[in-house]
Amino acid sequence: MKTKSIHSFAFILLLMFSCNFIYAHCDTKDGPVVADARKAIEQNNVNYVLKWVQPVNENEIKEAFDLIMKVRVLSPEAKELSDNYFFETLVRVHRSGEGVPYTGVKPSGTPIDEKILAADKSIALGNLSPLNDLISKEKLPELKKRFNKVMSLKNFDVNNVQAGREYIEAYVQFFHFAEGEEEGHDHGNIKEGGHLGHIPWILSGIFFFTSVLFGILYYRKR
Repeated sequence: MKTKSIHSFAFILLLMFSCNFIYAHCDTKDGPVVADARKAIEQNNVNYVLKWVQPVNENEIKEAFDLIMKVRVLSPEAKELSDNYFFETLVRVHRSGEGVPYTGVKPSGTPIDEKILAADKSIALGNLSPLNDLISKEKLPELKKRFNKVMSLKNFDVNNVQAGREYIEAYVQFFHFAEGEEEGHDHGNIKEGGHLGHIPWILSGIFFFTSVLFGILYYRKR
């Protein structure tokens, strides 16, 4: 019983540690990737989401979309399962294209960094006022440059997938700079300072709690 309690305690500590990380909004049901997936389903037009994936992955997304559009009409349960399957598939393929491990689609209400929320609001408003108090003055010229590029590409034809990908490229560059990742992160490439920068800290936390667990078990046995 004591061993089970120790295991439970270690698991809770690890869970608490993991939950301290704020997820990127493209991983959540509140994020832009899932929002576009909903539009694609509502309009029966897969082009709404193809901009989020690499050309090599288009067929996988198209096949998944065709499948769920056939299945989701069978029942309310089939609709829910099909939609969630499509969300999971799209986010997984999108993250893979960024070179980032897939960890599932996080539920609505998942904590998001305030700079990400402000960057989203800036695009919606058409100005940088939501970010003014969150970004240092010396970074504002570069931020404005990236923001202007996003806005210049924003009103693309949804059926022009290449134009959509150009918008997403600018969008990603803008968001990463707003988050503080000055070196940027090309869409579809791994660069130091991107989301993978969190992984060493996660692994360190896991190692720490594992060490604590085995230490406790060792001294219990003695």
